Amino acid sequence: MTVMNDYRQFLATVTVEAGEVLRAKFSDRHEVRYKGEINLVTEADLLSETLITGRISSSFPGHDILTEESPETTNGSRFRWIIDPLDGTTNYSHGYPIFCISIALEVEGEIRLGAVYNPMLKELFVAEKGEGASLNGCRLSVSRTADLGRGLLATGFPYDLREDRNNNMNYFQALAMSAQAVRRSGSAALDLAYLAAGRFDGFWELKLMPWDTAAGWLLVTEAGGVVTDLCGGPYGLRSPHILAGNGFINKELLRIIAHTDPLYTP
Repeated sequence: MTVMNDYRQFLATVTVEAGEVLRAKFSDRHEVRYKGEINLVTEADLLSETLITGRISSSFPGHDILTEESPETTNGSRFRWIIDPLDGTTNYSHGYPIFCISIALEVEGEIRLGAVYNPMLKELFVAEKGEGASLNGCRLSVSRTADLGRGLLATGFPYDLREDRNNNMNYFQALAMSAQAVRRSGSAALDLAYLAAGRFDGFWELKLMPWDTAAGWLLVTEAGGVVTDLCGGPYGLRSPHILAGNGFINKELLRIIAHTDPLYTP
């Protein structure tokens, strides 16, 4: 059987390869199709996805594949690749250079490998279960900020924020008043990678999908951070919401969220 190191090398290679395709097309005029009122997909999403899934199917025929833009491939394999071929599509389509590729490998229900690649900065974040996380080969560690008032947080807003009051505006207001600052980049996978690198101290978001968080979740935990649901319970790929932090400010984040006027039922 192929050893995990082989999977890791494959993961790094295909993630960068897809990222370079996106970088090469970044300045092109993009074909945009809307999946919802503000949820869109471009030809670049599909090119990246086709490249990644093609490489996986060729190298590991029979593996399951879960990806954002196509129906799930289910062969009953112990291995499942979880792919976001372009996280930050809205940014990309507007020429705003904040986006990434996110790929994770799940083995028997456990995320074992994850990679997030920022093509514009050529930053490759990789994590392996039990082996730590790295950025371009250098080991990562979350920040040690213990005072939320000095913490830089990241978040995002769901695509249905105009229709559903469960839209994160309440938590954004509460945490913006408590932290040093809050950033909204438009790429959850990149936010989690930056948390793993110590650039952010905390992150939360509502209504994310498995491909948004699979790789970033592993990056954060392997860099020493803590990931839970929005109430402090165990996080899973089907959890409706996520809260991640460096472990020093998580308790305060959870306290503020718990005391904020709720707009949803967990």
